[in-house]
Amino acid sequence: MSLIDELKKLTHPYEDEDEEFEDFEEPARSSRDAFEDQRVKVEDRRNKVVNIHATTQLKVVLVKPERFENASEIADHLKDKRTVVLNLESTNKDIARRLVDFLSGVAYAGEGKIKKIAANTYIITPYHVDIEGDLIDELENNGLYF
Repeated sequence: MSLIDELKKLTHPYEDEDEEFEDFEEPARSSRDAFEDQRVKVEDRRNKVVNIHATTQLKVVLVKPERFENASEIADHLKDKRTVVLNLESTNKDIARRLVDFLSGVAYAGEGKIKKIAANTYIITPYHVDIEGDLIDELENNGLYF
């Protein structure tokens, strides 16, 4: 060996070993292995964390029901994870009470919340929506927010 070869060995000691494995071939894969790889890829796709802001359009629905029959439509909005502002100003007092009772149950079943934000006006939110702000503090102090 020459002096140059010795210096190469000192600076790249494993270079010769890499040449031994260059002709190495992977064994042929079975169709079962290919199926396993595909299954793992599908599972990886399912387990990804997705940014909710990129995939969901948050909507607020304003409703002013006149009859109790409108309760199922409002409940469908809540089921679809939409926030509902319920204006009961022009609704009969007995019907308004029935609507609030029914929609309170719908909100509870969906782990949501119902809050009184003004006289005869409520906001009903799904589980993933929080209400905050200065107005909420003011309403709490006036006894309107429950």
